[in-house]
Amino acid sequence: MGMEPLVLENVEKSFKDGDKENHIVKNLSFSLKRGELVAVVGPSGSGKSTFLSIAGALQSPDSGNVIVNGTNISSYSDIEKANIRLNHLGYIFQTSNLVPYLKVEEQLSLVLKMAKQWTKESKRKIRELLIAVGMEHRSKAYPHQLSGGEKQRVAIARAFINDPEIILADEPTASLDSSRSMAIIELISTIVKKQNKSAIIVTHDEQILPICDRIYGMKDGQLVEQKREVGR
Repeated sequence: MGMEPLVLENVEKSFKDGDKENHIVKNLSFSLKRGELVAVVGPSGSGKSTFLSIAGALQSPDSGNVIVNGTNISSYSDIEKANIRLNHLGYIFQTSNLVPYLKVEEQLSLVLKMAKQWTKESKRKIRELLIAVGMEHRSKAYPHQLSGGEKQRVAIARAFINDPEIILADEPTASLDSSRSMAIIELISTIVKKQNKSAIIVTHDEQILPICDRIYGMKDGQLVEQKREVGR
């Protein structure tokens, strides 16, 4: 697999604000390599979430190409995009977005069943992933019985369960304290490296940046790679 899992070419996205046209994303090009963790930082309203939702097939660009695993999905219908999301992408949000009435292990089996990936190996796969995120002992718990950090661990397991090539995380540590934040990002990084996946993390959290392979800032609708400070 020499192909890059995600490529954006000259992507544009604007929103109407009264009579004014706001260009949120302008002529943005970006490619994600296999096995890397990329951070995207920048002030609120700079277009980070818009970029992530275009990369994640949640929105279509006004123009430009979005290529997931070699397939240009820019003009895909909603149903086709949903299929790409289910089979190639994993999402981690600011809040864990777990289904309140499902046990931890059922959160994962639901994704596999929706992606039509359920096999006789699935139970073992769920168990292994819950062990990897340190939540196997809570597999029968409901979301309301878990702490914020535990919920995010389950959300990480859920994002990886359908074996996506690309993980997209939108402020995944926003609701956690700093030691838990580090643990969550280290966990994402470990699984990304071990399974040769790729991840983009949109974040305000400066302390997690040293763990990331590349850091981009969002400026004037484009992604600008930031140089690392020496010694960090």
